[in-house]
Amino acid sequence: MVRLITHNLLACHAKGCTSNNFPLQFKDVAIEIREAEFNPDFLRGFLARLEWGALVDAARQLGDTSLPPEVPDMLDDDFLKSLHHVLLEIHVEEGAMICPNCQHVYAISNGIPNMLLAEHEIG
Repeated sequence: MVRLITHNLLACHAKGCTSNNFPLQFKDVAIEIREAEFNPDFLRGFLARLEWGALVDAARQLGDTSLPPEVPDMLDDDFLKSLHHVLLEIHVEEGAMICPNCQHVYAISNGIPNMLLAEHEIG
């Protein structure tokens, strides 16, 4: 399923698409909110692996404006709960992710992104 924790790791890998290929942009999405167990230690540990600006932009594309533009110095429970919600509870069920560089479309169906490329698109 497409959650923002996964989306934050995805880049376009079409042949010749090596720059400006991250983050993929959401288009025509249907989302579902599903509760997940809150684990602040996991969030603190995972935070350093995130591309923060890409995460904030993706959350906003999906209608969530709860994350601040920059990671705060103090990781209090309110911040961690917002981060938890954005990363783990917002599920993109349908729609597409589009490469900002080559405009390749990665369809999302039943919560699963199709990241496969046709043979002529493989680099």
